[in-house]
Amino acid sequence: MDMMIQGQELDRKPHVVVATPGRLADHLESGNNTSFKKIQFLVLDEADRLLGGQFDEQMRTIFSALPKRKQTLFFSATMTDTLEEVRAVTANEVFMWEDKTEVATVDQLEQFYVLCPHDVRDGYLVETIRTFRQHHEKGSVIIFTDTCKNCQLLSMTLNEVGFENVSLHSMTQQRLRLAALAKFKSNVVRILIATDVASRGLDIPAVELVINHTLPNIPKDYIHRVGRTARAGRFGVAISLVSPYDIHLVHAIENAINTKLKQYDVDDKEVAKIFTQVSVTKREAEIKLDETDFYERKMINKRKKLILEGKDPDEEEEKRKKMLKRKRRKEKLGKNFKKKEHVT
Repeated sequence: MDMMIQGQELDRKPHVVVATPGRLADHLESGNNTSFKKIQFLVLDEADRLLGGQFDEQMRTIFSALPKRKQTLFFSATMTDTLEEVRAVTANEVFMWEDKTEVATVDQLEQFYVLCPHDVRDGYLVETIRTFRQHHEKGSVIIFTDTCKNCQLLSMTLNEVGFENVSLHSMTQQRLRLAALAKFKSNVVRILIATDVASRGLDIPAVELVINHTLPNIPKDYIHRVGRTARAGRFGVAISLVSPYDIHLVHAIENAINTKLKQYDVDDKEVAKIFTQVSVTKREAEIKLDETDFYERKMINKRKKLILEGKDPDEEEEKRKKMLKRKRRKEKLGKNFKKKEHVT
C-alpha cells in the first residue's frame, strides 16, 4: 500500500494499527507519530523474530515513539534468550504462559534429506519435484530458499522447464504477493517458491510437500518451514537438499526436533540427463533478471532508508566500496602469507 495513503489513515487516529516494523518505523521517522502518543497496548506477534536482532533499529524507533506506560504482550512459538532477558529486566511482575509440548514436529510429517553436490543442487531439485509428481500429480508444493534473488531465479527457471509456479518474497509488490497466494491456495498453481516470509503466519491448509532448496542456519526456522505441511492431522513430507557443507546444519536440526532425517533416493543418472538444460535455463534467467528493474528497486529502497536515517546514500556507498577494497586486500595478503609459509 502507498505510504501517503497509509499516512492519511494514521492521521485519522484509528483504534487499532497492524504493521510490519519496517513500514511503521518509516512512518515514525517521517514525523507521523502523533497517533501513537496515547497507545495503551502493544502486541508483538512472532516476538522471537522481532527481537532477534534483524529488526533492532526499527524496534528502537518504534519504542521511542510510544508512551512508557502501556501494556506489552509478546507472542512467540519459541522461547529465546532475548525473550528471557526481557522478562528478567522488566520491573513489574510478568505473567507468562508456556505450552509445554516437547515435540517440535508432528508425527504425521515424514522428513528426508537429499545429499548432493552444491553446484548440482538445482538439478536435484527438478528431479525431486518430477519424482514427487509421478505419485502426487495434484499435490501442492512449497519450495523454500534463502534470498529474494534465488527465489526469483528459481521461479523463472522452474517455469521454463515445465513446472508452473508462483513466487513470494519481500521484493514482490504487495498486490502481486496477494495474487500469488490466491493462485496457490485455490490450486490454480500448485508450486509456491518462497523465502522465509512464507514460513510463518500463512494459512494454507493443504500442502503435501515442503522442499528446502537451502537449509536455514537456525533449526527453529526449519521447524517453521516444514510446519507448512502435515497440518490439522494430515500427512506431509519435507525434503531438504543438503550439500556436504550443510551436514552441521542437519545435525543441529536433528538435535532440535529429536528426530533423524531419512535419506531420500534421487536417481543420479536422471539428474545427469537434465543438468545441462537446468544450468543453461538458470543462466538465461539470470541474464533476464539483470535486464529488469529487480535490483534497481532494491537500491531505491536502500537509498530511501539511508535518507530517512539522515545519511548521504552516495557517501555510504563510497564507504562500502572502501571497506570491500580493504577486505579484499587483507584476504589477498592472507593468501600470500599462507603460500610463503607453505613454501618455507
